[in-house]
Amino acid sequence: MTRLLSQSLVDLEAEQSTLRVVGDVGMAVAAELAAAGKKWLEATDEKSVTFDFSGVQKASSAVISVLFEWLRTCQAQGIAVSAVMLSAPLERLASLSELDALIHSPALTL
Repeated sequence: MTRLLSQSLVDLEAEQSTLRVVGDVGMAVAAELAAAGKKWLEATDEKSVTFDFSGVQKASSAVISVLFEWLRTCQAQGIAVSAVMLSAPLERLASLSELDALIHSPALTL
């Protein structure tokens, strides 16, 4: 496991082909989180990745923004997204926002 970002309330870790976010992602850290993940995605040799947000217990549109930034980066880099795992609060937010189908079918054009 490689820690890519560690803030007071959030950690970003890379383990093999998985980017894992743990903690509460607010607007204050979202841009830095998105940038750290994007940098890893642009440098990786992985052909397929998984995004694990199951450790994020507070639903926030900032998290969804980070996810979409990473999905766009994968699309630009030709990296397949094998899975996106969301915590229950994020699943509810994605469903209420009618984004769940797009999130769980990341091969769709963003």
